[in-house]
Amino acid sequence: MTVASVIDAARAALTPAERRVADVVLTAPEAIAFGTVADLAQRAATSGATVVRLAAKLGYDGFTSMQGAIQDELGQRLRPAAERIHEVLTSDVLGRVRAVELDNVAGTLEAASPGAFEEVVAALADETHRVHVLAGDASRGVGMLFADELSMLRAGVAIWFGADVRMARNLADVARGDVLVAIDHRRYERWVIETTRLARERGARIVALCDSALSPLADLAWCTFVVRAESAGPFDSHVGTVALINALMAGAAARRQRPSADRLDGIETAWRQYGALFDE
Repeated sequence: MTVASVIDAARAALTPAERRVADVVLTAPEAIAFGTVADLAQRAATSGATVVRLAAKLGYDGFTSMQGAIQDELGQRLRPAAERIHEVLTSDVLGRVRAVELDNVAGTLEAASPGAFEEVVAALADETHRVHVLAGDASRGVGMLFADELSMLRAGVAIWFGADVRMARNLADVARGDVLVAIDHRRYERWVIETTRLARERGARIVALCDSALSPLADLAWCTFVVRAESAGPFDSHVGTVALINALMAGAAARRQRPSADRLDGIETAWRQYGALFDE
């Protein structure tokens, strides 16, 4: 298991201080791999004893053992980057972005649990339950892409956004067994977390697409996918998230190939009748 998977499995048993340490481990592994107990404690605004307790709670033989696991993972991830650095100049923005985004896609898809992936694909393909998509402001475009593509494969898909009155109306439509896909990165928006919590109380199965196993969305989730969102620029990247969405769509389409094919044929016919597209 990866360090992130170990943390995710133990998340419910962590104290607030231990969660802060775990969050630093997940978000700044390079610093932890070559730092000390004191460095990690300072970054997490806690004590060295808390760092040691977390390592033991995660099943490691102390901080050094946890650090070694992080170093092993980084070694696998950084080797290709260490080779690419000889080709990518500091001023080569395109090259820098290419390197970062390739890592985002690979890291996101490799971190996805095959079992959780298959469960979510089955839920998305099941037309007996509705699928609701909720995204924070920065992720709204990704949420709309998810909802639009899934709605071409099946009926009963809705994208949520708007004022409190609209959110309340959306919540009223949630039935037990429905799926709510929640997408957000730090800093998490309060309304996204609160709406997700209320949807879960109504019986929705929450699928979280977020950038940390310690995200408040992960605490509410039936299934969590941690996406890598590193960026060569000032804003979080959504490329890893889009790659994961593409994989979920491919899985859902394969599960309901015949009905989805019929639905897409109907959409194509309607587009032609309406003269909506230029094919030349």
